[in-house]
Amino acid sequence: MKLIEKKKEFKKKITKSKTIFIMAHKDLDLDALGSSIGLYFILEKLNKNCFLIINDTKHESGVTKVLQELEGCLNIIKSNQIEENLYIRDKKNLLIILDTNKKELVQAGDALDYFEIENTIILDHHDLGETSLEAGLRIIDNEISSTCEMITNLIEIYNIELDPYYSTLILSGIVLDTNNFTLKTNSETYYAAYYLSSMGASTKKVQYLLKQDLKDYIERQKVITNVDILDKRIAIAKGSPYMIYRREDLAKIADTLLFFNDIEASFVIAKSTSNTIAISGRSMGKYNIASILSPLGGGGSNLSGAARITDSTISKVETKLKTILKKEDE
Repeated sequence: MKLIEKKKEFKKKITKSKTIFIMAHKDLDLDALGSSIGLYFILEKLNKNCFLIINDTKHESGVTKVLQELEGCLNIIKSNQIEENLYIRDKKNLLIILDTNKKELVQAGDALDYFEIENTIILDHHDLGETSLEAGLRIIDNEISSTCEMITNLIEIYNIELDPYYSTLILSGIVLDTNNFTLKTNSETYYAAYYLSSMGASTKKVQYLLKQDLKDYIERQKVITNVDILDKRIAIAKGSPYMIYRREDLAKIADTLLFFNDIEASFVIAKSTSNTIAISGRSMGKYNIASILSPLGGGGSNLSGAARITDSTISKVETKLKTILKKEDE
């Protein structure tokens, strides 16, 4: 486990820092938020001054619930408030980036300007790519289920007792990224879930945080009906060109497609903004999603990934994706 291998380096950087800023990826999900908040409270118990950078203005329902419940409990700032909260000595400030390693995917690219590379840590479970950020310490473990599982390991390393609410929040991130323990799950993932449960994590509360909107569910089912099957093992679904879809909905559709017989990989293509086409990809292991989406400017891991393409169309992106997939099979 790469986190355990680098725990001394990690602890050294934490120890020498006075003020620590935490930032995850854009369009926060429960893995990004759960790991951020879990780390926040680890650092607080280590007597560090912490800030959570969130520039997002719109959130998925589970993230909204958590932020409403924790209103006033966290030092949440936007990137334009970083400067006023920096410690007077630059080298005593530290930025920790969670659940992404790509410059274009972080909550706020301008936040990077306030920190020297040496004073930056990345904790992530996605593969490195061409746009991956440099950092004083990069702990990238693409074999682990989620960033929340990485934070659970840290909690155990530091022997920190978490409130059951925060244990639940971290568990929800693991459940989300493993699609309820059906993807990228091994004995260590189950152990992390057990460890959080031993501190009072509530599966009933996890279910509440992961509850879906019925209207969104129906719209996802419509996308699944518009699917092409390549070589009887790759499913490609396309959203309506007249609709805007949320990133998390595309991910859920891609997860669902893997449950059908013979499907080894799935891709969902749809508009995420008026001028952006998004792709979400999933694999059972035979196809490396990160390498497939890399030529399209995306990334991820061998089992999951995403890409965003501006100023294009669903049909053009589909054609490019099929060309890449054809080369993969050659």
